Amino acid sequence: MPQQKSPRPLELLSPARNADIAIEAVRHGADAVYIGAPTHSARAAAGVTVSDIARAADYAHRFNARIYVALNTIIMPDELAGVEKMIWSLYRAGADALIIQDLGILRMDLPPIALHASTQCDIRTPERARFLEACGMSQIVIARELTLDETAEISRAVTVPVEAFVHGALCVSYSGACYASLAATGRSANRGECAQLCRLPYDLIDAQGNILMENSHLLSLRDLNRSAMIGRMAAAGVSSFKIEGRLKDASYVKNVTAAYRLALDSIIDANPQLYRRASSGRTELAFTPSLTKSFNRGFTDYFTTSRRPDRPGMASLRSPKWLGETIGRVISSRGNFIEVKLSPGIKLNNGDGLGYFDPRGNFNGFRLNRVEGNRLFPATSLSLQPGTPLLRNRDKAWDDEISRSSTSRRVIPASLTLRTTPRGIALDITDSDGHEASVASDITLSEARTPQTANRRKILEKSGDTDFSITEVCDLAGNLFIPASLLTPLRRDLLEALARTRLTSYHYDRRRPQCEAELARLATLQPESALNVANQMAAKVYTEAGLTSVAPARETTLATPDGSRLMTTRYCLRREAGRCLRTPSGAKWPEKLFIKSGRNCFALQFDCKKCEMHVNYVAHPDNFS
Repeated sequence: MPQQKSPRPLELLSPARNADIAIEAVRHGADAVYIGAPTHSARAAAGVTVSDIARAADYAHRFNARIYVALNTIIMPDELAGVEKMIWSLYRAGADALIIQDLGILRMDLPPIALHASTQCDIRTPERARFLEACGMSQIVIARELTLDETAEISRAVTVPVEAFVHGALCVSYSGACYASLAATGRSANRGECAQLCRLPYDLIDAQGNILMENSHLLSLRDLNRSAMIGRMAAAGVSSFKIEGRLKDASYVKNVTAAYRLALDSIIDANPQLYRRASSGRTELAFTPSLTKSFNRGFTDYFTTSRRPDRPGMASLRSPKWLGETIGRVISSRGNFIEVKLSPGIKLNNGDGLGYFDPRGNFNGFRLNRVEGNRLFPATSLSLQPGTPLLRNRDKAWDDEISRSSTSRRVIPASLTLRTTPRGIALDITDSDGHEASVASDITLSEARTPQTANRRKILEKSGDTDFSITEVCDLAGNLFIPASLLTPLRRDLLEALARTRLTSYHYDRRRPQCEAELARLATLQPESALNVANQMAAKVYTEAGLTSVAPARETTLATPDGSRLMTTRYCLRREAGRCLRTPSGAKWPEKLFIKSGRNCFALQFDCKKCEMHVNYVAHPDNFS
């Protein structure tokens, strides 16, 4: 009979903008955390210090959780030496892996740290995935746009873990292939400085300047939510489930991490022969997670089940803000209070944040000072039209609960044994990972006059503020008298010894070797693989693999010719608006369309064969036709 494969670890990967949030992510169930490098992070505002990363790693490693450092922008030639030096600092700080985009890093003098291919590497085909695996990547982050079938195809093509996004903000363009910010503002997404043009309001116009849609957020996507798809994603080969949000606050990370921890655990517990947890310990939550309570633009599962979805609802056309849940409608607005008809089950609190759309379609918010039945007293006087829907995007009671410092505890189960020795007593402990520790004390033992077992158990079960939870006590000391003043410090020494044992046995992944032959074969199969090459080291990776022509990254010239492609996206504005060219309703709009916001004007091009939309640069927006 063929040998059964061991269960595959499923990793919950959470974001952190600093060390404190990284620690909260681990405490609330993350198996790994990704955090920005001090420089060259795709969220430039989320870079932290090396000492911060060391502090996060020290905590995470106590639970066999990992710290991945995002160093995922392109690197200019004069920055290579500084980045190489920084990588060594990150390695010494205990970072487990680097998430990279610029393949020039492969030609640096590196420590043996694991490398992960960022989603900025634009991994949407098996060939691209195999190419990056051949480069020596230990994990690959696939494009958000992929269906389950496409994900499974990539998973079968590689031997390294596949990482996929499960929650959070969506880029409208394929990641790594968006140049809109660079063209419009000179700030490059590939340099961590995205100006987020996709969140702006646009007018949709035809070649004659007629407005087809006005003041709508035409490129602003809803947030991804695949919480109901975890099992299917695991079955498709996903091993790392990534939450987006390296600029989010601690409350967001705690809530969303806890929600996905519960979802992932339910899959693992139901399929122990297939999957296992990727880190140690269990999470004890003091609240009930709710994904709708944290910032979101409305949810979509995007292209998870189909490349050509038959229903719209991917975009947040009305606003890129967090609208929240509908709580009722305005009956009347009278001076300093608003009378409302509340939706069933809604309970409002003083301090809640409410919002509404005004007659011009703008979303406005206000703070609720006081609630008296169905009368709401806002912090500022408002005049709202009867029938106006009210939404709540800040639940004060929830915020107070999730902001507490004691929302979760993470502990490692352990069993403890008390036994006698020829010279006194000893305590032995074994944790759920099989780590062991022992301590002993010389003491002359004598029979006790009263039963001792119950009192000793109370002492031995205590674990204080350590990482351990004593789930089983085996007392082999009979009715011998052992002073509590001796047993308590001995138990404390035992737990400290176990903690040291765990840290000294922590295992780091190491960088995988390159496969030169496979690299050369794959590079020639996909000449477009030379993406965003900004330095000579990155160019060498491709030329040494056999490519004869490597175009320089746009960031090296800062020139954007008229008609240049700025984005490629599976999101199609026509499909979202019910005007797909494959349907009769598509003829209601001309084929040539533009979007315009202020001085920014982009031409839309529709590739119906691939079911993709291209956004192209218009250099002269006053004469775009």
